[in-house]
Amino acid sequence: MTIPRITVITISYNSSATIEATLKSVTTQDYKNMEYVVIDGGSTDGTQNIIDRYRSHISFYVSEPDRGISDAFNKGIAHSTGDLIVCINSDDQLLPGALEKVAAYYDEETDIYSCDLLLLDTRTGEKRIQHPSTHFPLMPFFRRPGHQGVFVTRKTYERLGGYNTSLHYTMDLDLFMRATSAGMKFKHVPELVSVFRLGGATNESIFKKRKEYVALIRGNGGSWLQAYTFYGFLVCTQTVKKALRLTGIDWIRKIRYRKEDA
Repeated sequence: MTIPRITVITISYNSSATIEATLKSVTTQDYKNMEYVVIDGGSTDGTQNIIDRYRSHISFYVSEPDRGISDAFNKGIAHSTGDLIVCINSDDQLLPGALEKVAAYYDEETDIYSCDLLLLDTRTGEKRIQHPSTHFPLMPFFRRPGHQGVFVTRKTYERLGGYNTSLHYTMDLDLFMRATSAGMKFKHVPELVSVFRLGGATNESIFKKRKEYVALIRGNGGSWLQAYTFYGFLVCTQTVKKALRLTGIDWIRKIRYRKEDA
């Protein structure tokens, strides 16, 4: 069996409250054929001091201003040499043995390996399992990108040209839509590999993201009607979910995500 080289990329900016847990989760992996790339956006809150304590485990590190999440991802990819690349943000974590689990599913034909995620609601402490989507059509209703659990081959990034730097919230969804359109092969890896902390950009209002979701559909060949239909769908689902949470009912999340009892 081919043992793939795996690159883990962590991007950060003023993440002193969470990044040490991220760094520990990566640097304590038992997998030997890995490299760790850390891209910091010029933090001023002590994040760099924390990173410095782990420099002996980091293959490449830079701290400088960037043009946002997509630009930082692309910068990390450019300095990667792995067969597989996964992006673990500075407030997320790899689970023990994650890289070995993914490597066991590696083959020469698959382009994108989509793994299960453990969603952690930092407000309530609730944990749920998210099963990934492996097909992303032009109208990606109910699709779940979850890049923290997705391992992409370096050849795939080279072919697709990396992340769209004009997108700040939907860059992973856009990448997987382009991959689907290009006929690339996805594989579901039924293993929990990382913890995704809900918060940050995920809690941004859907109304703030309107232009980006419209640009997402238009940029992938959709019409204005399709773009606003998809955006309208997102507004409706988010509004319903918020209303249900206020009443203590959250059946949509219970349908989409399986509760983790551990």
